[in-house]
Amino acid sequence: MPIGIDEFDSRDPDQRETNGERVVTFLVRNRDKAYKAAEIAEATGINENSIHPVLKRLADRGLVRHRKPYWAIGDLETVREATTFASTAGFLDEELGPESREEWLAAAREGDAESDEDGEDE
Repeated sequence: MPIGIDEFDSRDPDQRETNGERVVTFLVRNRDKAYKAAEIAEATGINENSIHPVLKRLADRGLVRHRKPYWAIGDLETVREATTFASTAGFLDEELGPESREEWLAAAREGDAESDEDGEDE
């Protein structure tokens, strides 16, 4: 699906939209309709072999609805909350750096060790 040259020129080459974001954006813009998976794949430029897992994950999160063979946007408040969360998380990653799973695990181990020590003093 082609885009306008103004949109092309304004795109940040380092910012990539996920397949899920592309689907949600498309369905929000066309919220008065429901589409077959192949139609969503074609409209968003997502490989038809990839579209079903994307739609399934979005449905599991309540972001899209499914009635065979059609898909439509889910509850708009749920979509709004997910978008706000993603935007906030992206901002925090930019400002503070991405989260580290290893740091989370180390902090959890420290918390457990402190809890054990506190329990021994009683």
